[in-house]
Amino acid sequence: MAAETGTRALRVSEGVRKELAALLATEVKDPRAAGAVVTRVEMTSDLRSVRVFVRVLEGGEDETRRRDVVNALRRASGMLRREISRRLGLRYAPEFKFAYDEGTDHRTNVERILAEIEAEKRSR
Repeated sequence: MAAETGTRALRVSEGVRKELAALLATEVKDPRAAGAVVTRVEMTSDLRSVRVFVRVLEGGEDETRRRDVVNALRRASGMLRREISRRLGLRYAPEFKFAYDEGTDHRTNVERILAEIEAEKRSR
């Protein structure tokens, strides 16, 4: 039974990720949330709590921008909870906890630095 519960949580979390991405693109009107992208979703096995990791397409290096995005999403969480539970047919609307995905920006910076090194090697 435990494996079944974990599998269900993974399946539902993937549905939550997809629906959140669609909702962020179309329904969230707060301009501070513009450009927010869901990078991953972690759901508890009882399907009542979801940790949503986001990043922004532009301005991710700005700490104020990161904070504004997360705060805007927290303000929209009531609408997001309602819509997600309705769209996925969940008995309980999961509680969303938004966090900025720091790892993605570090990876992007490393990739940028590696690209610069490669370009410098080619120019020699």
